[in-house]
Amino acid sequence: MVALLPAELAWYAAGRFYRASDGAQADYGYFLHLPFPGVPMFDGRPGERAAHFTFAAKPFMAQEVDNGALSLGLDPVGEFSLYLQRRPAGSFDDPASFAQGECIATFRRISLVVGTTIDVSVDATLAPAIGANVFSALLVASSPFEFGGARHDLERHIGHGVTQFGAAAATPVTPPPPGYDIVLPFTGSAIALGRAG
Repeated sequence: MVALLPAELAWYAAGRFYRASDGAQADYGYFLHLPFPGVPMFDGRPGERAAHFTFAAKPFMAQEVDNGALSLGLDPVGEFSLYLQRRPAGSFDDPASFAQGECIATFRRISLVVGTTIDVSVDATLAPAIGANVFSALLVASSPFEFGGARHDLERHIGHGVTQFGAAAATPVTPPPPGYDIVLPFTGSAIALGRAG
């Protein structure tokens, strides 16, 4: 089992931010890459419906701050978990489907997350163009598992946690699933924090 060096790439993720009708937000999705050498990421053509490794966040309430052409979303400290789906069943039409299977790790963001949406001028009015954020999260639980002919444990690979950099589209996916009013696609890449000392 190979441990990543600090700041070495830990994962690539693809997902969507969901805002429920009551204002609660959460993100769900799947992984394109994790530090498990030789492990199949997909059962078939890459995409959410074939992904063996998924993630789901605990819903949270965010605040917003405006700064000219920048809109800032303030996400509180919260948790998200990673899942192994031996029989992939993820669907962006059903966000809860990404929280199925075996929970292999849970992370907790260590501070407020500031997401920035950049507005551009369109016909003399400002319209959202793209969003970005960055956060660090500590690994608070990790469960060893057998898959792809070997035994794996995310804690052994990445150490204390990750720092993730994300980019999101500002144009919502339509129509949103029942119970949600806004859905925005995003991608994220994370680097390992490594181990202290």
